[in-house]
Amino acid sequence: MHSYSLIAPAKINLYLEIIGDRPDGYHELAMILQSIALADQIDVRSNSNRTIHVHCNHPQVPTDKSNLAYRAAELMAKEFPEAFARYGGVDISINKQIPVAAGLAGGSTNAAAVLIGIDLLWKLGLTQSELEGLGARLGSDVPFCISGGTAIGTGRGEQLSPLPNLNNIYIVLAKYRSLEVSTAWAYKTYRQQFSNSYIKNTNDLVARANAVHSGAIVKAIFARDTGKIAEKLHNDLERVVLPAYPQVLQLREVFANQQGVLGTMMSGSGPTVFALFESEQQAEQVKLYVTEALTDGDLELFVTRTISHGIQVTSSV
Repeated sequence: MHSYSLIAPAKINLYLEIIGDRPDGYHELAMILQSIALADQIDVRSNSNRTIHVHCNHPQVPTDKSNLAYRAAELMAKEFPEAFARYGGVDISINKQIPVAAGLAGGSTNAAAVLIGIDLLWKLGLTQSELEGLGARLGSDVPFCISGGTAIGTGRGEQLSPLPNLNNIYIVLAKYRSLEVSTAWAYKTYRQQFSNSYIKNTNDLVARANAVHSGAIVKAIFARDTGKIAEKLHNDLERVVLPAYPQVLQLREVFANQQGVLGTMMSGSGPTVFALFESEQQAEQVKLYVTEALTDGDLELFVTRTISHGIQVTSSV
């Protein structure tokens, strides 16, 4: 038997702009994606039969074919049948630390880790580009989770261009355990309310390029100016999620009013809200204040930081 242990970091969006509709039914996006230290541990082990099994320590995480990690293993078996026949199936164990249904790419980063783990188990020797191509077939966030760091995502978010790494910007994440926001609902509602602002001619590359407003935050990232990055945080989906989910709006407002918070925003389609800080001490102080101010046992808060990598292999047996 052989196995690999991998660390699968979560991600936040520092920027999310909706440009318009795509022919495939998705939205054309411009995003800035950032890996954070909050992570799950994934163990991928060969088994003696041609089956896929998923185990997880979190009761809300499915272990059947609806789990993206399972689908990642299934995709590898389909794409590389000779390796599957030679090496057998896989047992996947997920030690879940990333909150579930949080908009932090928890499922996507688990799938990314499985792709890399099976590539190593089956000695396929796939390149990062090849792994990202497979990941794009599973979900828009999976390619970024493979490479990680800081990147611009365009298209559905799967077309990546790396940016200078942002290390050790401290973050407080806040999420109500029982609160979920459907990503499909958020994008559908945005389309219903704001599609009149979309770029209609999807073939007009100049018009699409001119419609993107991410230049200011990209410039701040190149300058590694944390204050300016925080000032330029932007998420179009806040326009539909915050009015519909007052708890998310409340978190954002509580963070915005705290001393030491450089900037705050909802990540992705929510419901997680994050705040940026210059130091870990400031982040811990605000976490404590918010915990005491809201006194809600359903509220989870985490202190973490930005990191410069995606999936990492920690051990092999």
